[in-house]
Amino acid sequence: MEAPPTIGVEEEFLLVDPRTGAPIGRNAEVARTAADFGLDLQLEIMRCQVETSTRVHTNTHDLLRELRELRRGAAASAEKNDAMLLAVAVPPAVPDEPLAITGSPRYHRIAARFGRLAREQGLCGAHVHVAVPDREVALRASNFLRPWLPLLLALTANSAIYRGDETGYASWRNILWRRWPSAGPPPHFGTVHEFDTAVRTMLSLGIILDEKMVYWDVRPSITFPTVEVRVSDVPATVEETALLATLVRAAVMMSCRLPDRPIIAEDTLRGAYWKAAHEGMDGPAINPVDGRAIPVRDLLADLVDLVEPALRDLGEVNFVADTVTALLERGNGAHRQLAAFRARGELSDVIEELAGATLDGCR
Repeated sequence: MEAPPTIGVEEEFLLVDPRTGAPIGRNAEVARTAADFGLDLQLEIMRCQVETSTRVHTNTHDLLRELRELRRGAAASAEKNDAMLLAVAVPPAVPDEPLAITGSPRYHRIAARFGRLAREQGLCGAHVHVAVPDREVALRASNFLRPWLPLLLALTANSAIYRGDETGYASWRNILWRRWPSAGPPPHFGTVHEFDTAVRTMLSLGIILDEKMVYWDVRPSITFPTVEVRVSDVPATVEETALLATLVRAAVMMSCRLPDRPIIAEDTLRGAYWKAAHEGMDGPAINPVDGRAIPVRDLLADLVDLVEPALRDLGEVNFVADTVTALLERGNGAHRQLAAFRARGELSDVIEELAGATLDGCR
């Protein structure tokens, strides 16, 4: 049997003032401290953000172990610079001062071109990379995953509180993120030529400045020989990140085994996205295949059933079953934020809940 594809994960985190929870622009300092520990943190567009990247892994157990190590090391580096690391997808507190752009020429070009859209970032997601032999396979996996992207968003939604108040959405990050002209679900691409033509058109029209700005929620990676899934808020816990990665990996495997499925209409997919961003796991989801509203747990069961042959090959059936059960009982990051906020109406309770979830199981 052919070896299963390898996997890697990137997680973006917010740096906040440990006393107020306000975003704090110290990513360069935190990254320097992390380097002293042998940890390579990447700088995101805003100075209040850092990103971790795992090595390439062949199983969820090792991936989960490294995710824990990375969060632990990044949090310790933040603490040494009087900052706190939060796995949260938008700043929950009002900034004490305007968010600053990281001192990268590329980031400053993006800010100059896209204005306030770039300067109001501070949005943190998680990116899952699954190895593929070529771009044709990457696009086949992309087409297979398109209908399931809203469900993956609902599972990981972690941005219900923004600048001190409820947003009315489980994933406010997704609503803000899709303002970018190249963000959201990709079109269905029949060939690599169609994909390349679409990217060249965006470049020629000035819609994007470079290929790295192809922000579609699933795409052939620009940097690695992988298909990259980018729809997720940064999950509240490492277990949720590992669950996301395992489901995506299994789906990529099944995309090569199952026949092509009907192309989902753009308006149906947009509706499913909005529903997922609005309600997360706490309301019905839209089944993009037939447009019906069904409970999230039922749609999740459909996905797990669909990819179960791959999960068996990976030896991850029990991990997925156990983690899904725990997630459905406890709720995702958005659910936990709202529960903490509504108990007393205190933002400090939300920050405390997020800080605990960020390092849950990592110490």
